[in-house]
Amino acid sequence: MSNEEEAALPDGFSTFDVDEQLAPVPDYKRAGDTTFLDFSGLLAEPLKLQEDLKTGCGGQLWPAGIVLAKHMLRYHRDKLQHSRILELGAGSGLVGLAIAKGSSIDLSLYITDQVEMEALMQHNIVLNRLQGQVETRVLNWGVPLSPEVVEFKPEIILAADCVYFEPAFPLLLRTLHDLLELNPLATIYFCFNKRRRADIHMFKTARKAFHVTEIEDADRPIFSRQGIFLVAFTRKSLEPTPSRVASLAQ
Repeated sequence: MSNEEEAALPDGFSTFDVDEQLAPVPDYKRAGDTTFLDFSGLLAEPLKLQEDLKTGCGGQLWPAGIVLAKHMLRYHRDKLQHSRILELGAGSGLVGLAIAKGSSIDLSLYITDQVEMEALMQHNIVLNRLQGQVETRVLNWGVPLSPEVVEFKPEIILAADCVYFEPAFPLLLRTLHDLLELNPLATIYFCFNKRRRADIHMFKTARKAFHVTEIEDADRPIFSRQGIFLVAFTRKSLEPTPSRVASLAQ
């Protein structure tokens, strides 16, 4: 990528021109109500996840979560090991649990969602024997961050497929803003599936609030054709140095 491409995305952001011939993301195996994922061999022992359709969209697995988890395991294991990590809208806990299982983290990792999802997240923590490494927290978008999150001061924030309920878009943006204000050096890794015109509007609004970098990934030719986009948000007032851009766009 050129320096211009590595900086904030231009108004044209051409990757929204999605190929009509959609290519599927890698398949995952299911057995009963439990899903097993090894992310194309990136996990030595597969991640086990129970889904709960009764909890709505959040209790299901979505391709953007698989894309984000795979990217973090492939490119950022060393950084993840020593970072304070928080996942927003975790649902079943897919991304955070995959990182905890594959990165030998030495700090607690928070997976967060609304209170209705907490039991499912806790179940999947136990299912993968990650007690003591991963903790659940209730985090409602658009309200002040809890004292626990403020004290935790996450350095890496993960958000996968959080763009599906249009009325929640302003609340999500408020929380993303608050997290970057809490830790100006933090990075938000944001993966979403473009389904509607409103999704594009939300993303354009985010570009006004944050510095946005499109992230390179070996699988991007595959998942971009399915309308999945992988970007990083950082605090806009921080100028992206070459080393910072290089760490994001790989």
